Amino acid sequence: MSSTTSQASPATTTATATEVTGARTEDAAALITGARERIDALDDRIIGLVQERMAVSAVIQEARITSGGRRVNLSREMDVLGHYRDALGKPGTTLAMTLLELCRGRV
Repeated sequence: MSSTTSQASPATTTATATEVTGARTEDAAALITGARERIDALDDRIIGLVQERMAVSAVIQEARITSGGRRVNLSREMDVLGHYRDALGKPGTTLAMTLLELCRGRV
């Protein structure tokens, strides 16, 4: 029985790796797994940067409000939207809108 279990185990592992990645070979599954780990690490860095941007934005908003200004500077937001659009195309505008929404805090 032990030999049957050990023979089934590699096939199950391969099937699981390819099922998880959608790859058809072990080499492709390994490549995809490694690339996904890199993407996960990049996502963690991006989340950290967004959180840092939110904190800096809060400082700016507080200074603007304290000095008698408005919390949001629409011309600055248009600059940010343009910057992201120029760098990333139309989806960049959507990304910038999401960042601006996150950084505005509660309205």
